[in-house]
Amino acid sequence: MLSSHFRWEHGKKVQLASIDPNDTNAHQDREEIEPNMACLKERLEVLQNMLYAAKQQSVLFVIQGMDCSGKDGVVKHALGCLHPQGFQVTSFRTPTEEEASHDFLWRAHKATPAKGMIGAFIRSYYEDVLITRVHRLIDDSEAKQRFKHINRFEKLLESSGVKIVKIFLHISQDFQLAKLRNRLKDPTKRWKFDKNDLVERESWEEYQAAYEDLIKQCSSDSAPWYIVPANHRWYRDWAVLQIAVSALESMELTYPESVQELDDMLLTTLE
Repeated sequence: MLSSHFRWEHGKKVQLASIDPNDTNAHQDREEIEPNMACLKERLEVLQNMLYAAKQQSVLFVIQGMDCSGKDGVVKHALGCLHPQGFQVTSFRTPTEEEASHDFLWRAHKATPAKGMIGAFIRSYYEDVLITRVHRLIDDSEAKQRFKHINRFEKLLESSGVKIVKIFLHISQDFQLAKLRNRLKDPTKRWKFDKNDLVERESWEEYQAAYEDLIKQCSSDSAPWYIVPANHRWYRDWAVLQIAVSALESMELTYPESVQELDDMLLTTLE
């Protein structure tokens, strides 16, 4: 398992410019790691089954990244092996009128996974210390206050049995530009293009700084951030799979204990 390779320690200063988004940890291509990916997917399916059967804990994947970093792709290709009956995906966009009338964590809290379930947030409550900060809808003082609320919120979820796995998909500015151009050129992908992506791209450095701050401020021992180089999609998916399997294995999942009544019923049926 290389999940620790991506883990960011609590309180450690973050400099995204020093982390290579092209890094593949000396692996050459997808074919090289394909057998291991298959094993990881099989293991993840088993772990999900135990989680769902026991219904004592739950898992929340928080997936963040710049536009074109592959947040939807991670859900499809890395977590797509999960059984849909026990897996729910929530995509956070501009708050609705109702959502905006509540505190910034309200819409996230009601979407957190129930016991036995795995949830994935594509974007999340962290947008409220990202886009709001970059566009100066909140100041630094309010951002620091929200960091405290987020840390307390995550502690609340943890105390309720929720394992939080936070993943930042790290891409380069050139990679993003290539992806945006591809969306415009490819008729099958043009629907994905949003002119606002170009507007947000102009604030690249501001977003990088905002991410660096939130990763430092909101990476705890129990709910650390994982920074995954994501310029190579195959490596991104492999990394996320390793992080996912490692996270669920740390939960020491087991199947529910056998009920004596069922054992007696089985013996009676066999007689």
